[in-house]
Amino acid sequence: MTDELRQELINRHLITMAQIDQADIPAVPTEVDSYHSLFPLEPLPPPNRIQKTSNFGYITSCYKAVNSKDDLPYCLRRIHALVFAYDFHAGGETMMSRHFNDPSADAYFTKRKWGQHDGPLPRQHAGLLPESLIWAYIVQLSSALRTIHTAGLACRVMDPTKILVTGKTRLRVNCVGVFDVLTFDNSQNNPLALMAQFQQADLISLGKVVLALACNSLSGIQRENLQKAMELVTINYSSDLKNLILYLLTDQNRLRSVNDIMPMIGARFYTQLDAAQMRNDVIEEDLAKEVQNGRLFRLLAKLGTINERPEFQKDPTWSETGDRYLLKLFRDHLFHQVTEAGTPWIDLSHIISCLNKLDAGVPEKISLISRDEKSVLVVTYSDLKRCFENTFQELIAAANGQL
Repeated sequence: MTDELRQELINRHLITMAQIDQADIPAVPTEVDSYHSLFPLEPLPPPNRIQKTSNFGYITSCYKAVNSKDDLPYCLRRIHALVFAYDFHAGGETMMSRHFNDPSADAYFTKRKWGQHDGPLPRQHAGLLPESLIWAYIVQLSSALRTIHTAGLACRVMDPTKILVTGKTRLRVNCVGVFDVLTFDNSQNNPLALMAQFQQADLISLGKVVLALACNSLSGIQRENLQKAMELVTINYSSDLKNLILYLLTDQNRLRSVNDIMPMIGARFYTQLDAAQMRNDVIEEDLAKEVQNGRLFRLLAKLGTINERPEFQKDPTWSETGDRYLLKLFRDHLFHQVTEAGTPWIDLSHIISCLNKLDAGVPEKISLISRDEKSVLVVTYSDLKRCFENTFQELIAAANGQL
């Protein structure tokens, strides 16, 4: 597979497997319900716990943890008294940290003290995001809202601090459902009307996110900066993007739907679809190169359970006799060959070729030499496969208590 994809997958794996030394951070519990191996994903709250976050009005902390029931990693969002479990996406970062952590990006909206010109800077000088990237985000976020709203629910966390970016442009919305639990009111007389209000608020939040991306600054969504922000959008981006932002942020008294912005997205939807399909094709091609690895690994794992087993069925010589002896010699044939000078001969293609022939049980003959070089056994790969399968089934039967 490509080096870029391999490195990305390796980094995700390292993050997924990351653990802490419990002695270094005793404040992190060893277990929470059925979750263990907690690893902080955010700075831990202060010990006195008097500072509240601006997100939910409560002290929060976030961890990666492994569920003992399925052995999969999850993201635990703790509202101190309450824990929410979400899918864990290794290497994900918030849209806030990806795009809004540069203080210099807010310079256009701050008071200028050194005589800068009053007009908006052209995109190439203002460090603005490419319009294609903004539309890629719009398609994904509007799709998420469409799914949520169609289910009769509301997102309520359409915010750069709660939108995760994985890979280059893949978005996911985090912390969905938290507000619904924290603000649940069973005495509400008209829950449908309330949910409709929340859905309208989602669209306003989407408009603010898009405007902030277009300005490459969160300062642009502040009320006093809206006019200046829209001027910047008008100069640097298409009328469709400007109209989408205006539709979401203005005339908030009319009932709006996420479906209404589809005409503004227009053919850009197909651009994103094509990009996703091309990405899928690339990944499938890389997968085709790697798909045999799992099969070969299973062969090696089975051989490992057979070779050099100290004792089986109270027979300490079990692995050194009969079919098992042939498999031991085959293991030496795979890994322990030497050159004429006596140095190790290491050839990955030889190992792969022999394993494939074993798996297929081909009639090709192979010479197996004992370690003292006094015996040479000539067998076929089909003979070895029969020995291999019979021996492993014997182990499986014993493990299941059938012997």
